[in-house]
Order: sequence, then structure tokens, then C-alpha cells
Amino acid sequence: MSDPTSDKALMMQVKNGDLDALGVLFERYHHRLFGFFYRLTSRRDISADLVQDVFERILRYRTSYTGNGDFATWLFQIARNRHADHYRKMEKENEWEHPDVPHPAASNPAASHPNAPHSAGPHPAVPDSALPDTDDRLLLEQALARLDPDKKQALVLSRMEGFLYREIAEIMACTESAVKVRVFRGLQELRQIMAGLERQTGRKRIHPN
Repeated sequence: MSDPTSDKALMMQVKNGDLDALGVLFERYHHRLFGFFYRLTSRRDISADLVQDVFERILRYRTSYTGNGDFATWLFQIARNRHADHYRKMEKENEWEHPDVPHPAASNPAASHPNAPHSAGPHPAVPDSALPDTDDRLLLEQALARLDPDKKQALVLSRMEGFLYREIAEIMACTESAVKVRVFRGLQELRQIMAGLERQTGRKRIHPN
């Protein structure tokens, strides 16, 4: 017998018009979604708005829910798409979420050039290492802000949200190999950016023993 309190069961209740069930899902996931958006935007106000937008979309399109696959993967697919919409809007209006931070291509032009060489092959082996060691959350946020959206999303979903590569592939609508490439190159670029920021600020990373 299926668990009536599972995410899928609750979402099926939402599909049938039970708004109380949506409230339960909101309580389960709004903190996690807020963290996801905050790591992508570094803006608390924008993150809170995007969380609300996600649940509004769930309510609006609830009848299209099929119950196939993992609920969290489906939820973060909506969240990822909502962030992509937000990013495109901000880019179109030339209103960067971080006015003091240059466009990712400006801070790392080689990474965005279509013919730029990459040390990784087409299917690099992605190490299980965490994000670069640092005791400075602000430094990490500034470095993440300089990555292009796809690499940033892949890193956040993999290293911070704990999704498997196959789940991220579903969330980002790409192949698992593409996810591995984005994570691998994103980690490389993140380390380079953080090293540059440390030189600018005179800070040094703290490496655990």
C-alpha cells in the first residue's frame, strides 16, 4: 500500500484540487528551494520570489502531473526552468543581479569562447571532490556568480543539492555526459576564479588537515 503522506501521493491530491496538500509540500521544500535559488542569485528577495513562483506554477499546471519519476527531480526541473526564465529576463534588460560583478564571459573570457581549448576530454571523469576548500562563504558566492548559468546550476545541483548525474540530466534536459562535463569544467573554473579573488583580496583558503 502506498504511503498517503509521500511527496507523490500529496502531489496527486494537489492535482485533484487539495490545496492543503500543496501546503504540506511547501513546508517540506521551500527552504531547500530557497537555498537553491540563493546559491544561483545571491539575492534573498529574488530567491523568495522565485520559490513562490515555483509553487504558483505547480498549482497552475497541476493537472499535467503524471507521478512518473522522483517528485524532487520534477520539482527542481520547474525551479531550474524558472531560474532560466529569470536569468534571460535580467540579461535582456541588462540588469545584473550583482552590479559589481562582471558578466561571466568578461571575468573568464576563455571559458565562453566557442573555440576555447579545454583540458577535459569530451567525457571527463568527474572527481567526487567537494567544492574548493574555503572558510569564506562570501568568496564562494562571488566565485559562483562568475560562472555561466549552466555550469553554476550543474554544480549547485550536484555538489550542494546532492542530486545524481542522471537526475541532473533530467532536471537540465540534457545528457548525463553533458552534466559531467559541466560539473568538471565548472569546478575547474571555480577554482581559478577563487584563486584570482584571493589574490585581489589577500585572502587565503583554509585547507583542513
